[in-house]
Amino acid sequence: MTASSSRKNILLNILPSPGGRPLSEIETWIFDLDNTLYPASCRLFDQIHSRMQRFVAERLELSLDQALVVQKTYFREHGTTMRGLMTVDKVDPHEFLAYVHDIDLACVPPDPVLAAALKALPGRKIVHTNGSVAHARRLLDHLDIAGSFCGIVDIVDAGFEPKPALAGYYELLRRHQVAPHTAMMIEDMAKNLVPAAALGMTTAWMRGTIDWAAAGAEGSHIHYVVDDLGRFLTAAAGLDIPTRAECFEPNWKQDSEEAETAKLLPTGRNLW
Repeated sequence: MTASSSRKNILLNILPSPGGRPLSEIETWIFDLDNTLYPASCRLFDQIHSRMQRFVAERLELSLDQALVVQKTYFREHGTTMRGLMTVDKVDPHEFLAYVHDIDLACVPPDPVLAAALKALPGRKIVHTNGSVAHARRLLDHLDIAGSFCGIVDIVDAGFEPKPALAGYYELLRRHQVAPHTAMMIEDMAKNLVPAAALGMTTAWMRGTIDWAAAGAEGSHIHYVVDDLGRFLTAAAGLDIPTRAECFEPNWKQDSEEAETAKLLPTGRNLW
């Protein structure tokens, strides 16, 4: 057996923290969209937030500063700005979604490693987003990964109940006949993985640069922690991955190939 194939076998049989499954046992891969399938560092979501603020200002006849206060209040009290606008101001959610997703995708970089990994990854791939189907399709096309996905469950499908409300999770399981115990959900907002784990899914938290997305990330509902989605899925697909030891934790010095792969087997959660 070559060093390359040995390394692949080790990667595929990594044991997650208690409650999760090895990557080789996952049959359905469920992905959040924004700040998960593309890096938060490209700041695309800043455009969405800005569009939300402007929508609130125009609809409620407020200054931008006043609109920001309302936006934050609705997010805190209703889970999303849209839910607050629907509940308090009787705004048509379809109008809101179309407005806030009218953004420039030029800042989102191509990710050929991710695209190749998704294409090679066995099993079904589904997007579960608090955004709209139209926004998801546009981003998947932009990233050239649309062909790897068999479905999208959006905020409309969830009855406008945003994650972590259970409606969208149940709809995804029902519509696509997903067995939770062989599914993995990958998401940048740690709290949105709580229902997934409770339903029996394996979870992977996409660690990013947004502080509030990390709330709850130390909980036992997180089975894998991912810094580089392309590399994580490359390993899951059984492909060769470039050596970059600093991406793995815990980070200690080893000399041999066998010792280096031990860095992928921490006693707690796997970190990528």
